[in-house]
Amino acid sequence: DHVVANGESLAVRLASGEVLPAEVVGQAPNYDLAVLRLRQSGRLPAPIAVGRSADLKVGQAAYAIGNPFGLDQSLTIGVISALKRRLPTSGGREIADVIQTDAAINPGNSGGPLLDSAGRLIGVNTAIFSPSGANAGIGFAIPVDVVNRVVPELIRDGRVPTPGIGILAADETLATQLGVTGVIVADVMPGSPADQAGLRGLDPGARMIGDIIVGVGDRPVRKLSDLTDLLEQAGVGKTVALNVLRDNRTRTINVAIVDVGQGASQARRP
Repeated sequence: DHVVANGESLAVRLASGEVLPAEVVGQAPNYDLAVLRLRQSGRLPAPIAVGRSADLKVGQAAYAIGNPFGLDQSLTIGVISALKRRLPTSGGREIADVIQTDAAINPGNSGGPLLDSAGRLIGVNTAIFSPSGANAGIGFAIPVDVVNRVVPELIRDGRVPTPGIGILAADETLATQLGVTGVIVADVMPGSPADQAGLRGLDPGARMIGDIIVGVGDRPVRKLSDLTDLLEQAGVGKTVALNVLRDNRTRTINVAIVDVGQGASQARRP
């Protein structure tokens, strides 16, 4: 998504050198994924085989293909360095279960495939960790299991739902300063499921903090990403039991999950 987000016109260059105009079918900033459709149907290469990312192992071989620094059709080789990393996105959330690899990934690799030793897609290269902006042996890829879930929705609807309950979460530094573990509710959107369920936000006049969400069902919530993950696992249309700390007492409040929209404006708003 970050590659096409600000593009006015798009094109896809094939390995043959042919350039085909393309249009955006859908974008998912919360997963840094986008789908393009070619406007002309020439002789396209065979589609890549799609693998699985749930059963990947640290240490297995990984191959990254892309155009680092404009050097097209480059292949780098490495291993899967770690699994289940978390990566912030422009949508204000975090991608869970991100793949870390030491295969050289540089600017220009984004959107390219990460492959296993059988040539199957296991991830989509998305970012590097480097103060200098060049490869430092720490690259990240969106796992293909996430791609398989998100892309069909982008093709069908042009977007993916963003599960939420209609709250604005306080900055996590406030929770740290107060020694609180959980998500402090800063504000509640009028008419939202959180509002209907009676959740309370900050009261600056009374100098009182809002409700603190400390769990969903039997799962603990320590920070905002925990809450958004659990809401996504439950899905839009479901109802969850929030464990809420209020007046030094924990109570259970049932709240419905709705689609709160997506994009940078939704940062910190589950």
